[in-house]
Amino acid sequence: MTDNEAREAVIIALDMSRDEALELTDKLSGKARWVKVGMTLFYRHGPAIVDEMRDRGFKVFLDLKLHDIPFQIRGAAYSAALCGADILSIHGLGGADMIAQGREGAQEAADERGTERAKLIAISVLTSMDQDALASIGVTDDVATEVSRLASLAVRAGADGIVCSPQEAATMRELLGPDALIVTPGIRPAGSDVGDQKRISTPASAIAAGASKLVVGRPITKADDPVAAFEDIVAELIA
Repeated sequence: MTDNEAREAVIIALDMSRDEALELTDKLSGKARWVKVGMTLFYRHGPAIVDEMRDRGFKVFLDLKLHDIPFQIRGAAYSAALCGADILSIHGLGGADMIAQGREGAQEAADERGTERAKLIAISVLTSMDQDALASIGVTDDVATEVSRLASLAVRAGADGIVCSPQEAATMRELLGPDALIVTPGIRPAGSDVGDQKRISTPASAIAAGASKLVVGRPITKADDPVAAFEDIVAELIA
C-alpha cells in the first residue's frame, strides 16, 4: 500500500463537539483525507458541518444509519447526499426495498449536483454487539451468519458495500467480490484502549483481511498528539 492509499483508507470519526471537530480537522487538514460525521454532530449542526469539513478538504462519510420506510429513506438519502456526503450508511435490517430506494435518492442528488453518486454502505451487525447481544434481541444465528445474510441482501438491492467488524472483513471480501466497499470500525492500534468495542482489529490486520476503509476514532481523537497518532497508523499500513 502506498502512502496515498493509506491516507485514503483511514476515516477519522468525529464523535465530539463542533468546536473540537474543527480544531482537530484544522490540525489534520492536508494529511488525512476522510472524516466520519455521525449523529452527534449532524443532529446538532446539520448540513453546515458537512460543508465545514469539505471546506477543509475532507471527504465525508455521513454515518446516520438510515432506517425507516422506503419512501422516507429515499428522501433522506437524497437530502443527505445533496449536502455533500461521499458515503452514506443505511441499515441492512431495513430490507431490500428500503435500500433500493436509498440508492435512488442518492442518485437523484448526484444528478442534481452533477457529481458522482454518494456510495451507500449497509450496516450489518454493530461492532458493539456480540453473540449474547444478538440473542437478546431474538437473533439466534451466530454473528458471522447474520452479517453474511444482511450483506448479501444489501448488495443485491443496490448498496455499494457494507459496514462490518474487521473480524468479518475476509469473509465479506470473498462473499461480495473485489469491488465492494468494506468499511470497518472497531480499529484499535496495538496497545490502545478497546473501549466499548467488542469485535476489533489492528489497522494492518483489517486491511490484510479485505477492508477498504478503516474508521478510527478515539485512538486518534483522544491521543495527546492526534497528528502523530494518525501518521503512526499510516506508517503501519505502508510498512
